[in-house]
Amino acid sequence: MDYGHELVFGTFLTPAVDNPDRVIALAQLTEQVGLDLVSFQDHPYQPRLMDAWTLLSVVAAQTQRVKVTTNVANLPLRHPVVLARSVATLDLITGGRVELGLGAGGFLDAVAANGGPRLTTGQSIAALEEAIAIMREVWTPSGGGIRLAGKHYTVEGAKRGPVPAHDVSIWLGAYKPRMLALTGRLADGWLPSSGYAGPDQLAAMNKLIDEAAVEAGRDPSAVRRLYNVSGRFDGGGGFLEGPEELWIDQLAELTLGEGMSTYILASDNPDDIRRFAEVAAGVREAVETARSGAAVVASSSPVPAGGFSVVPTPPPVVRRSDVQLLDESARPTGPVQDPSRTYTPYQLSSGQHLIDVHDHLRAELEQIRDLVEQVAAGTLGVGAARSHINTMTMRQNNWTLGTYCESYCRLVTTHHSLEDASLFPHIRRADPALVPVVDRLQEEHQIIHDVLEGVDKALVALVDGSGTIDGLRAAVDLLDDTLLSHLSYEERELVEPLARLGIL
Repeated sequence: MDYGHELVFGTFLTPAVDNPDRVIALAQLTEQVGLDLVSFQDHPYQPRLMDAWTLLSVVAAQTQRVKVTTNVANLPLRHPVVLARSVATLDLITGGRVELGLGAGGFLDAVAANGGPRLTTGQSIAALEEAIAIMREVWTPSGGGIRLAGKHYTVEGAKRGPVPAHDVSIWLGAYKPRMLALTGRLADGWLPSSGYAGPDQLAAMNKLIDEAAVEAGRDPSAVRRLYNVSGRFDGGGGFLEGPEELWIDQLAELTLGEGMSTYILASDNPDDIRRFAEVAAGVREAVETARSGAAVVASSSPVPAGGFSVVPTPPPVVRRSDVQLLDESARPTGPVQDPSRTYTPYQLSSGQHLIDVHDHLRAELEQIRDLVEQVAAGTLGVGAARSHINTMTMRQNNWTLGTYCESYCRLVTTHHSLEDASLFPHIRRADPALVPVVDRLQEEHQIIHDVLEGVDKALVALVDGSGTIDGLRAAVDLLDDTLLSHLSYEERELVEPLARLGIL
């Protein structure tokens, strides 16, 4: 589900008290490289961290464009009336550059040790709901004195104002069902962290937010989906562990598939911040391209099933490998397409997006094959002198191929893991007749993972001399046959259901 929000990128900096100048410099760097948002954690009971609101004010004064926010403000130690006026004041001074990340206060003992109320988790959530109502009343210019009697906050005739320069958003840090429901009912945004809510958990959490929003009479798209992320630009193979291209693919897929639209990098490394700016530009381009494609078809008329305009890619005609790991005759099929059914162009765009992602994987596979041939050419050129000369050319060719294969393997694996975690459970719930198809697709994902491991092993063998270029070719041939067959089967079975069920 893509909620269509404008993409926003920012930083989540550690407000370390031992080096204030560096923290401010990193905030300025955030603006200089073109990012949109600077955020800081707020733990008033922690003396090794600078006070969040003082720091935000200084950062706002030493920047011109970037927005600032808490990530997230500790409500129990910041009274909602005072907090609302602090936010509004800074927003007025900056011309509308302040948003409010807000939390119920997770470290309950630390709050109590510093003079705050000792609340249970349930009580802190109830207090948060009361506080949101109070703050919004403070920001509302008309209506007389504010009178709200709650269990945790009572306001009796408090004056309104000041009014912020713009409609300040309240973004809640939430993970558990009750907090997620509160987010759906009342918040302007949801702000989790990838360390506590991995990509595979977002779909289920988003569902709880959406259901609560609908029950409260709100459009789920009224809730922006933010994400604190961390990662590294080398090695790994998991979520956000690899080069910029990997980050771009994964974040674009989260935007288009899970609706996340604000990505906040948790790093104090200036090189990471610079590279994240490049990622931001790539994600914006990828998402804009995908959305513009959907917009073009959305302006057309409904398309009858008989003229279903999204055409799955046929399986390869020529087999490259003598090994066949997939028993294609045993693949289950889904329900037969209804020839009288019509689809809106927006519905059709879901299946087209799947094909577009697969086309990217197919193009990358062709580049791997081309790189293998480059390695072959280099090997033949130095083979006769291999025992006598330290052949830098061969090493360079093998290193280039290895780097590319590693990146590609992560790309495929990440694509499949996101499908397994988010897309497939939706399909299972929406149409039980597709459960055998989804089960088979997941089985094939594991087979493809093993084939990718085979490519890695063949590459290592070529480098250490225990293998040959023909062995590497054979491994890539098997990957070619297996992956292309799988992608074609997935498109054949899912393109129409994606349109029919309104998924993705």
